[in-house]
Amino acid sequence: MATANVTAAAATLEAASALFEVSGTRSALDSRGLHRHWRDARTDTLHDPARWKVQRIGRCVLGGTKPLRHGLL
Repeated sequence: MATANVTAAAATLEAASALFEVSGTRSALDSRGLHRHWRDARTDTLHDPARWKVQRIGRCVLGGTKPLRHGLL
C-alpha cells in the first residue's frame, strides 16, 4: 500500500505541474477551476508525507523489518 501511495503522489504532482506548464498562468485563475487540482494534490502529499513511506518500504525490503501497524510511526 505504501508503494502505491508513493507512486500515486509522485504521479499526481507531476500531472498537476504539467497541467500548469502546458496551459500557462491563466489556468490558475479562479474562473477556470484548475488550481484546485494542484492544491488538492499538494494537500494530500503534505498531509501524509511520502518520505516516511519510502523509509518504511526501504526498511522492509532491505532489512526485513515488518512495517509498523497503521497509524504508528
